[in-house]
Amino acid sequence: MLVAELNTGLIAIAAALAVGLTGIGSGIAEKNIGSSAVGAIAEKEELFGKALLLTVIPETIVIFGLAVGLILLFVVLPGL
Repeated sequence: MLVAELNTGLIAIAAALAVGLTGIGSGIAEKNIGSSAVGAIAEKEELFGKALLLTVIPETIVIFGLAVGLILLFVVLPGL
């Protein structure tokens, strides 16, 4: 009984870390890319599309982290 509760808690912590750490990493990456993109757009306005695309790319990392967290909660956890 105690082992099952411990496993449930550890899986919940792993899901939270998967989403939280990918969010922090994406925020750091987006900060650097965003500031560079604004500087590039200030110099050449035709770079707006490329800058927008490069700003959105780090957010896919959060989607992957969310997918891992949901798999842990809804696939792995009920299997215990």
